[in-house]
Amino acid sequence: MESKFTDKDTYQIDFDPRDYLDTYYGAESGMLVQDGYLQFALRKLAQTFSSGGVKGDLLIDIGSGPAIYQELSACEAFKEIIAADYTEQNLQYFEKWLRNEPGIFDWTPVVKAVCDLEGKSGQLVEKQEKLRRAVKQVIKCDVTKSRPMDPLVLPKADCVLTIGCLECACKDLDTYRNTLKNLSSLLKIGGHIVIDGILGSTYFLCGKRRFSCLTLDEAFMKKAVTEAGFVIEDLEVIHREYNKEQFDLCDYTSIIFLVARKVKEI
Repeated sequence: MESKFTDKDTYQIDFDPRDYLDTYYGAESGMLVQDGYLQFALRKLAQTFSSGGVKGDLLIDIGSGPAIYQELSACEAFKEIIAADYTEQNLQYFEKWLRNEPGIFDWTPVVKAVCDLEGKSGQLVEKQEKLRRAVKQVIKCDVTKSRPMDPLVLPKADCVLTIGCLECACKDLDTYRNTLKNLSSLLKIGGHIVIDGILGSTYFLCGKRRFSCLTLDEAFMKKAVTEAGFVIEDLEVIHREYNKEQFDLCDYTSIIFLVARKVKEI
């Protein structure tokens, strides 16, 4: 049974960034560590941003949340990164990491994994400092708006990166299609969108609160991205093995990673 759509105000009230990070990314027990999601995402991100085909001056991370792992490889390919999210507490938590405040979530195992993937073993401090230098702004956005950063006006980006965001922000498939077009408006012609998300899901838990997910499949994703003015350059889907404890936290069935190049305005 599908979950009732979780609106933006509920995220502002009920979403706890530290609980989310501990539940899904904790080094020993994090669900996305145990089920292979994180390893897959890190591998694909490292490949994408080291290939030379996805690079430039500006990358916008849409729906960054309180996490930083998705930008660790991106900072090698882009001069500037803008982190954007709707929820105030996520933006504040991200800024705490930028300031290296004590007591925040420890990303050391993830940073180590990325350094190993990139052939930079042991350069954990250097990697984190490079990312901190690259992030120039942490701003509020609403992907469902035709101008997601309104009232800010940003230069056109070379890349839009969005990880696990759109399936949470969109209440139905039409909204998802429109949201892709909204994100396309942030990109130069020839720029790239990089999407890492989950398929087949209806919800995820954070603390005791259930948050809705839009149920997506691979065929819909291909069609929606193409209709938004993109040509798909890389797409990989991996299926998730059933584990009751993990599925009770989030019931997704597959992970999708997609890279597409903008070829026209819609």
